[in-house]
Amino acid sequence: MTAAAETGRGRRNRTDRRAQRTGAPSSIEQLAVLDRNLADVNILSEEGLALIEENAEIICQEIGLNISEDAFAIQKWQEHGADVEFVDGKDDTARIRFPRGMLRTLCKTAPSSFIQHARNPARNVEIGGKKTVFAPVYGPPFYRSYDEGRRYATLADFETLVKLTYMSPALHHSGGTVCEPVDIPVNKRHFDMVYSHLKLSDKPIMGSVTAPERAQDTVDMCKLVFGADFVDQNCVTTSLINVNSPLTYDGIMNGALRVYAENNQACIVSPFIISGAMAPVSPGGVMAQALAEAMMGIAYGQMLRPGSPVIFGTFAASMSMASGAPTFGTPEPALIIMGMAQLARRMNLPFRSGGSLNASKVPDAQAAYETMMSILPSVGAGVNFMLHAAGWLEGGLVSSPEKLVMDADQLAMVHIMQGGVDLSENGQAMDAIREVGPGGHYLGCDHTNRNFKTAFYESKLANSASFEQWEIEGSQDMYQRANTRWKRMINEYDALAPAIDPGTDEALRSFIAERKGSMPDAMY
Repeated sequence: MTAAAETGRGRRNRTDRRAQRTGAPSSIEQLAVLDRNLADVNILSEEGLALIEENAEIICQEIGLNISEDAFAIQKWQEHGADVEFVDGKDDTARIRFPRGMLRTLCKTAPSSFIQHARNPARNVEIGGKKTVFAPVYGPPFYRSYDEGRRYATLADFETLVKLTYMSPALHHSGGTVCEPVDIPVNKRHFDMVYSHLKLSDKPIMGSVTAPERAQDTVDMCKLVFGADFVDQNCVTTSLINVNSPLTYDGIMNGALRVYAENNQACIVSPFIISGAMAPVSPGGVMAQALAEAMMGIAYGQMLRPGSPVIFGTFAASMSMASGAPTFGTPEPALIIMGMAQLARRMNLPFRSGGSLNASKVPDAQAAYETMMSILPSVGAGVNFMLHAAGWLEGGLVSSPEKLVMDADQLAMVHIMQGGVDLSENGQAMDAIREVGPGGHYLGCDHTNRNFKTAFYESKLANSASFEQWEIEGSQDMYQRANTRWKRMINEYDALAPAIDPGTDEALRSFIAERKGSMPDAMY
């Protein structure tokens, strides 16, 4: 037996003994990527889909889209036959118009589904088809917990959220910027974030997009973990490329897209739309604009490396016409997501949207209602990759550990609901009906005894005890129970943390130290 195997066996034995003493789990349960056995919701007719596609073509051909501060991309589009109109005499900023059908043709080389590989092959995920992958919140600069309230996020908070995601069975993906660790210089924090995902979890990850060189750092770190040849031929990271709606790609997003596409890594090309501000107020107008924007980014990636993996994304929110604040959990974005999912399926591409979106400041009833009005329509629409599926508060300004474990509990229920109705012999339960007959009860029948452990989902957070028992136990609400739960999960993490090869860990640390040492700190 090798030293590594001996170490692993000893660690497992210690973990098992600890679990017996404390009741803590001895291994991490992981739900398989969601199989959507229920039919996808289609809200647009064939005529409606064709109309939106035609309007998107008009936008691309007649109105055009802008590229700012990216001379390389502009030159590439010129070489491929697009019409380029330079803006303000600059060679890196231009309005691009496309011959009819050009973008759609380029998009055809993108795969309809692909595997994103994790450090632990058992946690690889398929993105596309009838699969849905749940990933945590992305991007908030603030962090809120029951104990401390709202404050700027730190690297320690980032690590907490990565650990909680790893410990959550219904979250298939470690995500990316689960919060912004503002205690680390902006130009260096991506190293710590990517390293945290690679070290503290063995689920799939997302890479940095805040500058092209940071995207390249992500790819280089992944090569240290997976091997350069493997990375060249397989997807090991994905990235969020947000369009600067309306109808603009900036040099940062375009540059990151280029790095990932050229390295055969996945890009979520995602128009970021608040209706009424960044697109028209009407869902039909939003869909036409979003389709045009997404096609341009997807086509650019395919132009650089045909066949590189991509996810067609749409982020949609409404807004308060009184205050201008974004609103979530409203019906109009749900309609947009459903329509965009249909359009993505017609292009034979994986689709990203949805999440635990809400505008509430704390994990209260507003947060719960708006979250489920975002998640359920998205799953029903056929979303393949759901970013922000857990942990989001305050319109995306805040990450919350309590909200993350609340949402993860609900996502586990979504797995069961999307599994559909079991019509096997056991599912039909005719033996139980025959055994009990008229006027009896099912509490002690054989079918109930065989199935009672798995018949119903048992929430890790909901309280269904009597009022008296609830009062004896401290009269805690869901927020308080979630606070207790995430702290217990963190206490259990060390015994369950994924091992990483020491040589790989040292290579990552050396790479980070060298790259950080090559540049001064910068807060931009």
